[in-house]
Amino acid sequence: MNQARRFRAWLRHLEPRVLATLSSPTLGRLRPWLDRHDVFSFYREPLSRGVAIGVLCGLIPGPLQVLGSLGMCAWLRGNAILAVLVTAYTNPLTIVPLYWLAFKMGAFLLPGQHVMPAFVAPDDGFGAWAIGLGEWMTALGWPLLIGLPVLAIVLAANAYALMQVFFLTPVVRRARRLHRRPS
Repeated sequence: MNQARRFRAWLRHLEPRVLATLSSPTLGRLRPWLDRHDVFSFYREPLSRGVAIGVLCGLIPGPLQVLGSLGMCAWLRGNAILAVLVTAYTNPLTIVPLYWLAFKMGAFLLPGQHVMPAFVAPDDGFGAWAIGLGEWMTALGWPLLIGLPVLAIVLAANAYALMQVFFLTPVVRRARRLHRRPS
């Protein structure tokens, strides 16, 4: 069984658990609103929106990623579970290259010459590293401020398109097979 089938099977397996959780007394009052807004829907369109929202909100600094994802999923009717999971693509290993790319995009879009300051990681532990990262991000200035939303939108649009292709490829293959079949 290929990866796409495993992923769809995992989603089908996950759906009853989520729906059972929504039937609990604490969330039961919210279920009509959550169902109407596709926040926990496991169909192609809400899943694609959820991935795009997760990628978009993944570039929001710090713990606001999850809150931003949940709010945008409620507003844009995307799958909240997948959106929250996808925000994990930004982590201590990927944040510096992503911010470098955002800076380069912002520097390209803004007039003038913009030089990226060097990032020097302190050896004093995680706290000092986080403070150093914050100071470095502040030093990046306008190119980062412009580049982050542009990069987030580009990545989100690509993630949405890839999810659509991921779910529609088997449908197109099946249609082609049926079309080739002799009558």
